[in-house]
Amino acid sequence: MQTVLVTGAAGGIGTRLRKLLDGVYPNIRWSDIRRPAGLTKRQTFVEADLADLAQVEKLVKGVDGIVHLGGESVEQSWDRILRANIVGCYNLFEAARRKKVKRVVFASSNHAVGFYPRQRKIGTDEPVRPDSRYGVSKAFGEALGALYAYKHGLRVTCIRIGNFADAPIDQRRLAIWISPEDLMQLIRIGLEHPDLHHEIFFGGSDNARSWWDNEAAFRYGYRPTGRAENFAAAALKAQKKLPPDRIGDWYQGGPFCSDEYDSGFDPAAS
Repeated sequence: MQTVLVTGAAGGIGTRLRKLLDGVYPNIRWSDIRRPAGLTKRQTFVEADLADLAQVEKLVKGVDGIVHLGGESVEQSWDRILRANIVGCYNLFEAARRKKVKRVVFASSNHAVGFYPRQRKIGTDEPVRPDSRYGVSKAFGEALGALYAYKHGLRVTCIRIGNFADAPIDQRRLAIWISPEDLMQLIRIGLEHPDLHHEIFFGGSDNARSWWDNEAAFRYGYRPTGRAENFAAAALKAQKKLPPDRIGDWYQGGPFCSDEYDSGFDPAAS
């Protein structure tokens, strides 16, 4: 990788990666719909709206690999999800194809499979069960990644990011937390591993309470260093202060599942 593009530079993950990725690749191009604060003089920034294909084509020209973090990062109205996460994601992959980009690392989410119960351990070969419009957009992005990998030869890695933070802060996050350094490791596997064609990884650290089988990532050399149990005492103490959520506490997606929920709740059917 000589030139890498990172979209979503103004978001929480993008802001952190601007420090962690600094100097890793010879040229890094940062982009967002607005200019982020804290850019250094040596960081190249290009403003672009992902919903505009012409802008995206200019953005990806001359790029070897893309880390696609851009778009809405939480549940929103359908119109906002459609523009940023559906149209924007399509434009990113299509522009990458047209401009001969070699690799795309797509920031998917645990919310693509949020409606699996917490008592069930799942692998990446399980069907998607999105828990929100946001989750649907991430399932769409994974499907699009597969299309462009198998039809057009892009090397695509989809990372179902759990909770990206310095530490897990409640019981659910003890299962899905990923440290910034571990996410960096997965991103670099996606950009650099010579044998990778198309894969889905779970974006989780070394979490004893994990609900995910991340064998695919381990197969490519992923060795997480973050350990959620190191923060268990504080997280479980904080959990006691949270109100109970009958739906959210049952499913992996948490409050994304209970929000707007109007179906009859039957644990036996989940």
